[in-house]
Amino acid sequence: MSEPEEEARRDAALERLTLTSPYHRFIGVGFTRMGDELTGRLAYSGHLIGNPAIPALHGGVTGALLEITALMQLAWDDLWRRMEAGEAAGEGPPRLPKTIDLTIDYLRSGRPRDVFARATVLKAGRRVSNVRIEAWQDARGRPIAAAHGHFLMPDG
Repeated sequence: MSEPEEEARRDAALERLTLTSPYHRFIGVGFTRMGDELTGRLAYSGHLIGNPAIPALHGGVTGALLEITALMQLAWDDLWRRMEAGEAAGEGPPRLPKTIDLTIDYLRSGRPRDVFARATVLKAGRRVSNVRIEAWQDARGRPIAAAHGHFLMPDG
């Protein structure tokens, strides 16, 4: 398969993966990839404001972005591995991990603008994976929230 065809196949697999949850679409979460690394983007919308007096993004939406980003990175890592091994990945329903626990640190108010998030898999186990996630708006070095979670892997 040529490199453009391979890139198109990867993009199509990511698109199928991101469309798995109506909630992702409702709050406006999408993903872009650079190789095997994903960046989540929560597109700003007025219905995401939790405190109109400030205005600030609702903390639940920020927490949801962090959790979604971790789940998608874990699922993408599995999908990427299977695609690179030549398996027919992306066929049928995606294999999504389940959240065991998630601890969120809210570091500053989310302003009325887009939010970005990236997850780092600290340990990818057969049964349980450990992930660190950060969300930021204008500068990655100034996160608005960070989280640490454990996730049950689908084949664990």
